Amino acid sequence: MAEDTDREARSEEATEKRLSDAVEKGNVPFSREAVTCGSLIACLMALSLVGPLAAARVSVGLSSVLDGAGTIHLEDREEAAILLTAVLRVASLGILPVMLLLMAGGLIAALAQNMPRASLERISPQLARISPTAGFKRLFGLQGLIEFSKSLLKLVAVCAAAGLAIRGGLANMLNGLETEPQFLPRLALDLVIKLLMMLCSLAALLAAGDLVWSRIKWRRDLRMTRQEVKDEYKQAEGDQTLKHKARTAARQRISRRMMANLPNATVIVTNPTHFAVALRYVREEGGAPVVMAKGADHLAFRIRTLAAEHDIPIVENKPLARGLYDAVEVDQMIPEEFYKAVAEIIHFLQLRRMYRSPLS
Repeated sequence: MAEDTDREARSEEATEKRLSDAVEKGNVPFSREAVTCGSLIACLMALSLVGPLAAARVSVGLSSVLDGAGTIHLEDREEAAILLTAVLRVASLGILPVMLLLMAGGLIAALAQNMPRASLERISPQLARISPTAGFKRLFGLQGLIEFSKSLLKLVAVCAAAGLAIRGGLANMLNGLETEPQFLPRLALDLVIKLLMMLCSLAALLAAGDLVWSRIKWRRDLRMTRQEVKDEYKQAEGDQTLKHKARTAARQRISRRMMANLPNATVIVTNPTHFAVALRYVREEGGAPVVMAKGADHLAFRIRTLAAEHDIPIVENKPLARGLYDAVEVDQMIPEEFYKAVAEIIHFLQLRRMYRSPLS
């Protein structure tokens, strides 16, 4: 009753964060029917491709075993063991390749649904997993009823397919008993392939339905209450607030550092009011001019004000100011494309100092 009430309360679809967290924890939609279908298809392919060769080998081995059957005394343990070993060796020649491809098919079908992901939470011990109450709910709850229905449906389908296959191939098998024994493996192979073709068709239908159902159930189990959605939204907003505060603090630190370094600038290039870039160039220091500070609007006004207080020349050059602001970070040398324009300004300032003429 409490479980039904909790399910009714979870009326909201899971958010992207809820879904991604579930995937990170290893909670992903998974269809066992798809794995079964993949294994059966791989088995059918194995029998179709390598089955005839394996049947031929089994026939040769069976003939050699039966040729010496009259000389074997089963009451002798050693001879009985030799006979059993020979039969198992002959059988393994046909079964081993099929088993390997069967496992490969199941593995590929499992990987095709979800890539493997390491999650300690899925393998960590939890008391809820060994709880008798939880086990009873799994067995006799809605999910247990669904699994029982699927198993019953599969059993009926397999029995029906086996009946149809055996009914069609029984006459050939009975006729084969009257022929040479080496022909029996091939007859059995044809019967098994026919049965597998029917089972693969049924398994494909079950897998298609189970794939859809497993994803619907997965999203339904991850549904959230309205309060959980609100809490997650608040948490996300809180994270954004913290990030905004961190970015604001970083900008403030950069601004303080720029203002502290501004008195060492050689010239201020302006837009004239929207942008301002402070450059430092001293021939003895070597290298290209360095951006000491830059700013837009209010910060550009502060840069111009502080430059006026320290008698730093201010030059208006709209394209250069905007280009330097967009392309160069603080404490970086200007790129080569700005060399000519900046060199002209520095040369002009040097001439002004030399002749002590006012800046025009």
